[in-house]
Amino acid sequence: MLLAELFPYANIVYNVLTVLYFITVATVVIVVLSENRNPVKSMAWMLVLVGLPLVGLVIYLVFGRSLKGVTMISRSSLRQLRRRNDFPEPDLDTLQLSDESLQLISLVNSLTGPQLFTGNDVKVFDNGQDMVDAMLADIAAATQYVHVQFFIIENDTVGHQLCDLLMEKARQGIQVRVLYDYVGSFHFSSSLLKQMRKAGVEIHPFLEVTFTQFANRVNWRNHRKVVVIDGNVGYIGGMNIADRYVTGEKGQRPWRDTHLRIAGEAVAALQYSFAIDWNFTTRSLLTSPTMRYATRPTSGTMMQLLASGPTSRWNNISFVFFKAIALAKRRIYIQTPYFLPSDALLKAMQSAALAGVDVRVMVPRKPDSRMLRLATGSYIKECLLSGIKIYFYEPAMLHSKVVIMDDDFVTTGSTNFDFRSFEHNFEANALVYGEEFNHQMAEAFLNDQQHCTRVVLAHWKRRPLIQKALESIVRLMSPIL
Repeated sequence: MLLAELFPYANIVYNVLTVLYFITVATVVIVVLSENRNPVKSMAWMLVLVGLPLVGLVIYLVFGRSLKGVTMISRSSLRQLRRRNDFPEPDLDTLQLSDESLQLISLVNSLTGPQLFTGNDVKVFDNGQDMVDAMLADIAAATQYVHVQFFIIENDTVGHQLCDLLMEKARQGIQVRVLYDYVGSFHFSSSLLKQMRKAGVEIHPFLEVTFTQFANRVNWRNHRKVVVIDGNVGYIGGMNIADRYVTGEKGQRPWRDTHLRIAGEAVAALQYSFAIDWNFTTRSLLTSPTMRYATRPTSGTMMQLLASGPTSRWNNISFVFFKAIALAKRRIYIQTPYFLPSDALLKAMQSAALAGVDVRVMVPRKPDSRMLRLATGSYIKECLLSGIKIYFYEPAMLHSKVVIMDDDFVTTGSTNFDFRSFEHNFEANALVYGEEFNHQMAEAFLNDQQHCTRVVLAHWKRRPLIQKALESIVRLMSPIL
């Protein structure tokens, strides 16, 4: 009554807003249905929209929308970038690889276009100090340009080491370009950012989140870690730029992770990936005649680079993971900090284990997120019942992202084994073919296994009831964690 006296049109405004709200919700429901998503996911979103007035709409606007079909770069720009890479495609029939690996190569070619790089020297880093030392040395030796892209660049000792060196190279006249994820590097120092730009470093955040564009951007993060130096040397993997990978933090041991240094043809693919993200962020195209894209060793490790993201027609990396698991005849070893598989991937792993394939999954005992720890725990019983072996890595946070199949396929990069990496993040993985590299990575996995505790089903069933309940509740949020 008082409100009506103060504002005589309050009822009319309320009724109009109510009608507009329900029209909006109905429109969103129609959009969800028209996208033809997984029926379970579509039903879940409709329940959220209808069952949580206003809040459900906000949640959907931030986390529920699809970017399928959104163009990151024009076709003409893509053609210009592709012309920079004129390496001849090898004849797959002449490669000494298993039929399973040849199928994976064909799958990637279908997803991204023909690309297999046969001449590469690959060095594996399993600790942050060695990786950072090597990367800084390569950057210090740069004579033309340095391209750097990380999800996280922390405002700490390691972060300042990298930024100081990049500023020094820029002052020397070297072209230095840096991309960082706005959310992942939210604490990146604004004063340091100004210093870098003043020194001549071209540095930009990927999908900067503003108040007016919060819902449009906050859920779509660039999780890639790519470095290209003079077109001859590149880095890709799971490590970010932070002290926790090198010296540890809060009295903890350094995080265990995996990163690759690549010299050879595949650097062209790293450059191509960086160039697309750079064009998306800055609207400038890296096609300078002096921009060398890679050298051409005559022999070496065979590789592909696979990028994936919410704008891709297919969930590229998820497809490759699924195909590798389905093709496996002998073993599948998986390292991941977070284990939240889609229903399809979980069933593929269970089917492989039930068929006699040695399927092992290694996750950290204590990941850096309690919610993700609970969500991971909700999948463990299903895995154990099918014969999948689960290992808890004990010494430190395991941040490594590796999938090893049989004897001649390995993939590693930025992709976690979870919904966010498969559907919401921009990710990049190296796919490496050949027995020597496979055995090297399998040996590293088995060495890590020596520092793990294997989960036993009888013991796992006895965990507290409250933990089981929390795991089940948090699992419902797996697609947006």
